[in-house]
This record gives sequence, C-alpha cells and structure tokens, in this order.
Amino acid sequence: MTTATASICPDCTETVPVSAGLRVTSIVVCPGCKVELEVISLDPAEFALAPEIEEDFGE
Repeated sequence: MTTATASICPDCTETVPVSAGLRVTSIVVCPGCKVELEVISLDPAEFALAPEIEEDFGE
C-alpha cells in the first residue's frame, strides 16, 4: 500500500499536502483557495468539496 504525500484540490487544482493522520471524512483546508475539503479516499488520496453545514433553526 502506497501512501500519497499530496493530492490536488478539486476547486483550484492547487497541490494539497496529505498528512499521515488523515482518515476518510477528515476535513482539510486547501492552501491555495482556502476552501474546506473532505477526504474521500486515502489510497490514492482524493478530496471533494466539504459539504456546507446548514443551520436547522431548531427543526
């Protein structure tokens, strides 16, 4: 099993470093565009735009 040390931001195509402690569903911030990314795969490392947390207003 090979572990990638970087992957690409799906929003701006900047290289995003991958740390050893990442897990699927972890959130990282792109150093280029500052968008939050969710880890969706580890081998190879792959990111997706993190879902926005919406207020439910007590519903």
